Amino acid sequence: MSHTEGATEAKRMRTLKEWFTSSQALLSMLLVQVFVTGMQLLSRVILVHGSFICALIAYRHIVAAICVAPFALYFERGRPKKFTWKIWFWLFINALMGMTLAQGLFYYGLRDTSATYSANFLNLIPISTFFTSIICRMEKLGLQTWAGKAKSIGAILCVGGALVTSLYKGKEFYLGHHSHHAQTAVVAHKTHMLRGTFFLVGSCFSYTAWFIVQVKLLKVFPLKYWGTMLACVVAAIQSAIIGVFIDSSKAAWRLEWNLQLITIVYSGALATAASFCLLSWAISVKGPTYPPVFNPLALIFVALSEAIILGQPLGVGTLLGMVLIIMGLYSFLWGKKNDTQRLPQPNVAVGEGSTRMADGLTSAQSTSTVVPTASPTNTVVLEIEKTDQR
Repeated sequence: MSHTEGATEAKRMRTLKEWFTSSQALLSMLLVQVFVTGMQLLSRVILVHGSFICALIAYRHIVAAICVAPFALYFERGRPKKFTWKIWFWLFINALMGMTLAQGLFYYGLRDTSATYSANFLNLIPISTFFTSIICRMEKLGLQTWAGKAKSIGAILCVGGALVTSLYKGKEFYLGHHSHHAQTAVVAHKTHMLRGTFFLVGSCFSYTAWFIVQVKLLKVFPLKYWGTMLACVVAAIQSAIIGVFIDSSKAAWRLEWNLQLITIVYSGALATAASFCLLSWAISVKGPTYPPVFNPLALIFVALSEAIILGQPLGVGTLLGMVLIIMGLYSFLWGKKNDTQRLPQPNVAVGEGSTRMADGLTSAQSTSTVVPTASPTNTVVLEIEKTDQR
């Protein structure tokens, strides 16, 4: 190789390295959405085949706690930890609202509907939180500003998209072949759209309550890794106790080398622990408004993957509702970003995050623990609140 060729090759490698360095945040956010998509599809398949939901939640959070533990022990070593009854109370409520109840309702809704339909509701969580914050007077509409108008229009579009998805089916069509056994089993599974919709709406409101509860927890216990790990442990215990009352048979709790075990490990290790680390890093590099931009991608990924891999038909109503929700979500996020920028922020601590969108509890709050993606998931919708350190 000549000197000129060597210099060209070195320049090419340097350019590639610079591109990769500058694109790491982008690639990490895309990877998070891929994790969420995979979890949605895997969860849908095992639920259709009869996996016990309480057992799935309990085992998933055990894996998540094990995966988050090394980060808690390393990054928060030496920091004082006082476990009072007040802290344990808020940990219990935090786990109950954001993990056990919210994810349980989401799984039931996912089983009764479809992955694409359920993903639509995950994108409605920030809107639900926004409306709740308005009702509780934690936030003002601010219709006199462009940011307030954008948030309101975005909220209306998201609600309209959800109604279109729920009430209008339209013509259905398939993408690719749908003759595979796994596809046939999922498509042939009887859906209960009305019941599933109630479960999914309940999951949205449970996540909304969780954001309020999380603020209380973080005031008394601000260690995000320890808080996440302990909340996962508590959620696993809660799910196990509830599950035993529902079904105590060994068959419901048995673990075997099958797709259910893969889903449990995948959900805990990748969709929770790995996603949490990637999100925290991306926030520290790009800021708290960066991750939410990518959330609608999971909805698109899930819709296409479910249609191609599982043979689920796509309806015109579903596609139209997706478009309205995505447009509304981006309008809402734009308004939220511009609304936040006008507020005084003397010393914003970036790098503290959650894997769900807590938009409605605007910029007054909190460093944050992670929600093991309910998507579920879990998914799926992201927003980070900023903390003013005075």
